[in-house]
Amino acid sequence: MRIRAVSLDLDDTLWPIEPAIVAAEQALDEWLRTHHAPVAAAWPIAALRELRERVSDEHPHLAHDFTAQRLITLERAFAACGIGDQHVADAYEVYFAARNRVDCYADALPALHAIGAHVPLASISNGNADLGRIGLRTHFRACISAREYGIAKPAAAIFHAACDALGIAPGEVLHVGDDPWLDVAGARAAGLRTAWLNRGGGAWPDHQALADVRPDLELRDLGELARWIEAHAVAGDRAG
Repeated sequence: MRIRAVSLDLDDTLWPIEPAIVAAEQALDEWLRTHHAPVAAAWPIAALRELRERVSDEHPHLAHDFTAQRLITLERAFAACGIGDQHVADAYEVYFAARNRVDCYADALPALHAIGAHVPLASISNGNADLGRIGLRTHFRACISAREYGIAKPAAAIFHAACDALGIAPGEVLHVGDDPWLDVAGARAAGLRTAWLNRGGGAWPDHQALADVRPDLELRDLGELARWIEAHAVAGDRAG
């Protein structure tokens, strides 16, 4: 493979997302208990989670925008308690700040340094992580999020947007992610080369939609990716 750039998924690729979401829900709940006790009593964590799921089902046009879904959820929770939306922004900020206090996998930061020394990096995420807040933005030449772009993986357009931002043809970009459908199948259909980050060592899913899809590479961690890039990447495209 002729690889001149790498695109990376974020959630469950650079860090585990579930602990961050749980911590964000807890931070929001604690804030509500302190500042808006009636809302906290009416909407404990489990109930607020169910409300968000209903909002997601009711607004399929916002499937790419978790921020909008969360804001609508908070608006409804406050409104159900007879409170307007004047506190929604503050409540969301509490949630979002905690959501971005992620704990990266031990291999993530060394790999970003190593890979970035050879080729430019882009991020492609369906989530709403803020790499600036997290402290990783400087590692990426381009950051493409479904919320900002308006389309989510596995749509080819979001992968092409990353390639355009990098200025590199899809066939020379290696996309790396943990999700067989969103990352591997999506990127492959868009013409990118693909690497499946299989941290758990599981088998490729036995699903008809993935029967004819296989990644170009299967990796157990990002250190393995960094070593592969060091050995195979095309020289001369160092990250700027």
